[in-house]
Amino acid sequence: GQTYNSYSIIGKLIKIEKFEVAQYDFPNRMNWKDAKAECAKLGKGWRLPTKDELNVMYKNKKKIDGFANNYYWSSTELDSLNAWFLYFNDGYLYYFNKYLTLYVRAVRAF
Repeated sequence: GQTYNSYSIIGKLIKIEKFEVAQYDFPNRMNWKDAKAECAKLGKGWRLPTKDELNVMYKNKKKIDGFANNYYWSSTELDSLNAWFLYFNDGYLYYFNKYLTLYVRAVRAF
């Protein structure tokens, strides 16, 4: 079951460029489809970041804070099987099968 509510994920909003970032990661790593669904469940326009937004988040990771030195999903698809993710240790973008379970941080445009 869910061990979090939307407030415990959103927390104190961090504004970067044209979007705002939830304060916390989801507690569980998720596959791409679940990651998209869980972000949307936060309501009011929350979603997975695009790969460009993830890149901005990486460049501002000290300001945003709380990231694991790990892999985070983006909403950007390569094709029907694969999507892009960013490694928060070195800022490198990769793509892989959407069944991979990775970390998730939600964003929304403002």
